[in-house]
Amino acid sequence: MTSIPNPDCLPKMTELWQETMNWQPTDRQQLQLQSLYSEVITANQQLNLTRITQPEEFWEKHLWDSLRGVGDLINNPAALHVIDIGTGAGFPGLPLAIARPDWQLTLVDSTAKKVGFIEFIAPELDLTNVHPIVSRIEELGQNRSHRHRSDLALIRAVAAANICAEYALPLVKVGGTAILYRGNWTEEEATSLELAVAKLGGEIGQIDRFTTPISNSIRHCIWLHKTTDTHPYYPRAIGMPTQKPL
Repeated sequence: MTSIPNPDCLPKMTELWQETMNWQPTDRQQLQLQSLYSEVITANQQLNLTRITQPEEFWEKHLWDSLRGVGDLINNPAALHVIDIGTGAGFPGLPLAIARPDWQLTLVDSTAKKVGFIEFIAPELDLTNVHPIVSRIEELGQNRSHRHRSDLALIRAVAAANICAEYALPLVKVGGTAILYRGNWTEEEATSLELAVAKLGGEIGQIDRFTTPISNSIRHCIWLHKTTDTHPYYPRAIGMPTQKPL
């Protein structure tokens, strides 16, 4: 039987934060990250939020990965409206809300118990910039209150890249960006993504390839730039993006 980690033993990793991102948490932010870890570990016993529970792995795969995914934006002075699609237990949205309290973050998931956890934990962490929503993303993308509203859309470990593009780009305003968090990346994926993005009013920008600092795993973040409004046809009805990818 796997032992439950000590919820108070999240490593600080101050030097790694600075070396890899030119950023490091303040004392207050470090306490918030520690509290986030503790709450996830505690809730995970009932809610099955994540399989990543060991302290160093959690730091690298949930905290560091969430923040590293937005690249230099973490140090950009602009205050952004961000939507985190398929947030699960709150990643990357919650670490970003801690790192950038001036950003407004909408965290969306179709699973009510996960959104319920976020609704509980945001006040516990004193995060007033987190706005959780239970919704299928195909419905939210057709909602006028959210469509073409975000400066930045983030989507991590949800589906194939061309499907993620259909979920994300309708929510981004012209001039904004969607970032797809990926592991490996292939030419075949790039080709299918390029075809999809062209239909959705965007273009592929940078492909950010990097190595994680502890396990030395390869990660990619694909940046999509919104160049024109997405046609009202997209996103298609619930289930259609996965059944018939662009």
